[in-house]
Amino acid sequence: MRELAERPQDVPGVFAERFNSGDPAALAEVYEGGAVFVPEPGKALTGADAHAANVAFMGLGVPITVRPRHVYATGDLALLIVDWEIDGTGRDGERVHIEGTATDVARRGADGRWRYAIDNPFGTAR
Repeated sequence: MRELAERPQDVPGVFAERFNSGDPAALAEVYEGGAVFVPEPGKALTGADAHAANVAFMGLGVPITVRPRHVYATGDLALLIVDWEIDGTGRDGERVHIEGTATDVARRGADGRWRYAIDNPFGTAR
């Protein structure tokens, strides 16, 4: 499994690999302590609630693909605009198709690795 990102533009790829691994603990490492996850527009979660919501997406059993569009970094902060898609047949045999353009914030930690501080997968969706 890939190490955590050394550059902000690598955070989405590390996230996707860990998401697709099906290992919730590995996925949780991509987030800094206190990170915000927005599983649906207007619903910001932190802590155990954020982790549970992310694990629920993993539980669909369908891989995610990510396509970073823009990365803007200054110092230890970065804004990432990322197109993503979860598309396939879920564990229940039903078709799954979810997509969006994320507006995310990553921060470089004391260890030099980049992690999500804010993961907003649906970006500006209403």
